[in-house]
Amino acid sequence: MSETDLVKLYSGRILALAADMPATEPLIDPQVSVRKRSPLCGSTVTVSLDVEDGRIIRYAQDVKACALGQASASVSGRRVIGSDLEQVRTARDQLRAMLKDGGPVPDAPFDGLEVMLPAREFRNRHASILLALDATVEALESLADRRLTAR
Repeated sequence: MSETDLVKLYSGRILALAADMPATEPLIDPQVSVRKRSPLCGSTVTVSLDVEDGRIIRYAQDVKACALGQASASVSGRRVIGSDLEQVRTARDQLRAMLKDGGPVPDAPFDGLEVMLPAREFRNRHASILLALDATVEALESLADRRLTAR
């Protein structure tokens, strides 16, 4: 990776988002917690959340990732409250398509993830960028599965 590539990839906006991580206070007795790890780079994200009427009402994240993973988690951590499984799954799938297939920016309220556009050509960073949304989807699916099993 050239110095020009690094400057393009690690823009001031990405670094500012990485430095200003929301939702870092742990939740007391969350309904669910999920930890995801990128095997390629070792980045990890743990999300904890509470859901009411199918929507996230409380959210916390512990992010140990590169600046790109942190910036992505920073954006999603600001937007996830009030979202349901389908919205988070759609955001994750749209982010993946944006990175891997040249797809459009994710829909609102996750449109702030457009900051990840320069990472398209850096495939080795994609897993870290997707971690927070992957963990959130898994957490929401876990709760949905528990509810179905309890019936």
